[in-house]
Amino acid sequence: MIRSLPGIALALAAVGLASFAHLILPWAPTLTACVVLGVVFTSLPWPARVREILQPGLATSVRRLLRVGIVLLGLKLSLVDIADLGWLVLGMIVLIVAATFALTLGMGRLLRLPGDQPLLIAAGFSVCGASAIGAMSGVTRSKDADQATPIALVTLCGTLAIAVLPALQPVLGLDAEQFGMWTGASVHDVGQVVATAQIAGPSALAIAVVVKLTRVALLAPMVAITGLVLKREGDGRRPALVPLFLVGFMVAVLVRTVIPLPDAVLQVADTAQLVLLGVALFGLGAAIRVGTLMRTGPRPLAVAAISWVAIAALSLGAVAVATAAGVPALR
Repeated sequence: MIRSLPGIALALAAVGLASFAHLILPWAPTLTACVVLGVVFTSLPWPARVREILQPGLATSVRRLLRVGIVLLGLKLSLVDIADLGWLVLGMIVLIVAATFALTLGMGRLLRLPGDQPLLIAAGFSVCGASAIGAMSGVTRSKDADQATPIALVTLCGTLAIAVLPALQPVLGLDAEQFGMWTGASVHDVGQVVATAQIAGPSALAIAVVVKLTRVALLAPMVAITGLVLKREGDGRRPALVPLFLVGFMVAVLVRTVIPLPDAVLQVADTAQLVLLGVALFGLGAAIRVGTLMRTGPRPLAVAAISWVAIAALSLGAVAVATAAGVPALR
């Protein structure tokens, strides 16, 4: 554990810097900034000894602290809030996630992306960005380096969404609530959803967060199904059907639903979750080698672009259906 302290301390400092950057630039989500800082850090010409000292802590951040952060993320979710969306919206969210996952996975395999990249990119784009990639890697047991391209792509597209979606709102004629649903259903990371939706006002932000967290709730069954498929394929990895940290995530959701937790407790948990995920995403960013990423060629970019456009189009269609059906949240 002592060997991990320097790397964890560096990652904590990066979270502090990312949080400060978010205060100065509200459109830059803290977790996205953590990934970027990790990429910047690893791109600098550090002596080999420095990297050797920091590596144990960065590895601990990715493998352990990420999982604790995902557990605490469950405290953001209440099944009551999710149920309030109505069966029509819930059904469409499930279909959007499933269709995006299947399309992205299929395209990744069709274009012969290496290793677990198709699966990790599919998880990141369909559910909740870099956090989903980290969670899925707990089942696939992918190396940190194998997560580099998926993390970079989902960060790039999610960041672009912060600028692109608000620019399209008046063109598409969406009101605040419609834009909020579109954002929550299509943007990848929770922080990116907040940064995008808040531009349209508090009503847009409120529905965007609920829709987004409903997508996050699908992380557990998605990972469980993936674990079951890998077991049946017998690829030698023998993953747990449901990793322990996802059990913790589901327990946290149930706790938030049935126990009226004080606001102070939720605030502490939210801050802890942000710090833990930030530390982990800095570690994941530090595994991204820009030179290696540039040499991967256009195929990963093509998969990411198709997935990004597909989930935006599917989500926009869902908004149109919900509006025509008179869903209360969009009135």
